[in-house]
Amino acid sequence: MDLSDIRRRYCMGGLRRADLPSDPLDLFETWLKQAIEAKLPDPTAMTIATVDASGQPFQRIVLLKHVDADGMIFYTNLGSRKAEQLGHNPKISLHFPWHMMERQVHVTGQVEKLSTLEVMKYFSSRPKESQIAAWASKQSQRLSTRQALESKFMELKQKFAKGEVPIPTFWGGYRVKINSIEFWQGGDHRLHDRFLYQRDGDNAWQIERLAP
Repeated sequence: MDLSDIRRRYCMGGLRRADLPSDPLDLFETWLKQAIEAKLPDPTAMTIATVDASGQPFQRIVLLKHVDADGMIFYTNLGSRKAEQLGHNPKISLHFPWHMMERQVHVTGQVEKLSTLEVMKYFSSRPKESQIAAWASKQSQRLSTRQALESKFMELKQKFAKGEVPIPTFWGGYRVKINSIEFWQGGDHRLHDRFLYQRDGDNAWQIERLAP
């Protein structure tokens, strides 16, 4: 297989300075809504990048669960590798790969842990089996076999069969306080459109066009 021959044209449309709102979250929410309406697989999926204590970057995919003027929210096991790394270094990068619409969004920022009330509210909204799975998995820890994981899940499913599933003390969420957002729209002849929103010293958004 010759990977160098794999390419395609990007010709679904451009992004112009005149199209940009003053607040990048307005454009992000428009693009997210369009991705959902276009029935893209997992439109809320985002790659999150963190760095360990030695400076080694790590990436994984999680789901965006909320976005507003205060930031972007995701949930995870607080004993996971990502949580440990964010404890060392709260800086984070998010990437939304909406390939079918020839779009990408890249976010940088810092995380803060969600309040207990915010975590309780979301956890209680999850399907019961998802709640149980949160208990069953010691995320990022070594696992002998898949059967061990499934057995633990079934054991907990029986335990919580007749009642509510309590929130694990090791489960929570993060809010990403946004420092920058870059919007990428594919363009013909590889002349892609890229616009970067960054906060200035007065916490206002400044917009720059970047070369592709």
